[in-house]
Amino acid sequence: VTRQIHEHEQENELREQMSGYKRMRRQHQKQLIALENKLKAEMDEHRLKLQKEVETHANNSSIELEKLAKKQVAVMEKEAKAAAADEKKFQQQISAQQKKDLATFLESQKKQYKLCKEKIKEEMNEDHSTPKKEKQERISKHKENLQHTQAEEEAHLLSQQRLYYDKNCRFFKRKTMIKRHEMEQQNIREELNKKRTQKEMEHAMLIRHDESTRELEYRQLHTLQKLRMDLIRLQHQTELENQLEYNKRRERELHRKHFMELRQQPKNLKAMEMQIKKQFQDTCKVQTKQYKALKNHQLEVTPKSEHKTILKSLKDEQTRKLAILAEQYEQSINEMMASQALRLDEAQEAECQALRLQLQQEMELLNAYQSKIKMQTEAQHERELQKLEQRVSLRRAHLEQKIEEELAALQKERSERIKFLLERQEREIETFDMESLRMGFGNLVTLEYPKEDYR
Repeated sequence: VTRQIHEHEQENELREQMSGYKRMRRQHQKQLIALENKLKAEMDEHRLKLQKEVETHANNSSIELEKLAKKQVAVMEKEAKAAAADEKKFQQQISAQQKKDLATFLESQKKQYKLCKEKIKEEMNEDHSTPKKEKQERISKHKENLQHTQAEEEAHLLSQQRLYYDKNCRFFKRKTMIKRHEMEQQNIREELNKKRTQKEMEHAMLIRHDESTRELEYRQLHTLQKLRMDLIRLQHQTELENQLEYNKRRERELHRKHFMELRQQPKNLKAMEMQIKKQFQDTCKVQTKQYKALKNHQLEVTPKSEHKTILKSLKDEQTRKLAILAEQYEQSINEMMASQALRLDEAQEAECQALRLQLQQEMELLNAYQSKIKMQTEAQHERELQKLEQRVSLRRAHLEQKIEEELAALQKERSERIKFLLERQEREIETFDMESLRMGFGNLVTLEYPKEDYR
């Protein structure tokens, strides 16, 4: 009953140990899954934060460009109104000056006409030979010529003033147009510079995002791998402790078995001694019967006078043989006891050696298995790290390629827009100058607007 209870306890210990292994593995698996879910949620939150930052930057950039466009439109409208006011003021100044010049010219003509009229009268008064009627006719004709000449001079002056007015107004319009062109160039330069600055800020932000994502990925991988290695070390430590406890239990069991065998040995020896004693007693009984039969036979075949001698001789022989048997019995008992003790010691020592060898082999197998698991885990970690490095490197290469393509597209847009603007402005200048030529103004003196290199 004690042995069965002990075996049942051993089975329960083994069953509990295996259940503990299973619980530990399930717990470790839950810990790894929980950590992976936590890291995934952290990465999702990180990427969502970066995405919102990108969207916010894009919205702010769009709002800034809209504000800049509205500001430029407002400035252009203000400048257009100012240019119209300046042109009107310029025209009024020319008109006022021309009116003043015309008044001065007319006053001068009036004075000249009066002087010429008085001079003719004096000449006519000095000429007494010419009839009065003829004198009147000559004076009238002279007046008409003088008035005609003055009218032509006035018409010429008005014509010159009109030409001066139109030419200077045309010049002012050309100057205003060039100034508008300069503002358009300044506006497009400001807009393109704003776009480039925004794009550079966006690229710097994307690079910063990539670096922060890279740091988070490496930190998460390190955290996951550290937990995995800690759990494996804990599992291996538990396995090793259980194995050592198992070894101690096996050694205790063998020691208990040997102790029980040692305790049981006197009983076994006593039983074997009783068996040998019984054999000795049986042998003595057989010999006694044999001597009785021999004695009866000898007494029958020998004379009665020799019976005493024969009985004494048979008695001595029987005593001698019984003594030999007793000596053999004692020797057998001693040999049996010595043999059994030696045999028990050798058997127990062999069992100890076999158990030690078995436990050593089991420990070596456990160490080899744990080393294999550790090496496989380290190889898995190395593959995970290499895979992450490749993914990070490929993502960075794609980002750099995207940045390069966007900068090239922005530069292309810049060149094309500046080219189209300069070509349109050049066509406007050419069209304006052709109209000026058709209007008869010739080559107007213009101010060169700066053709800056916006590239």
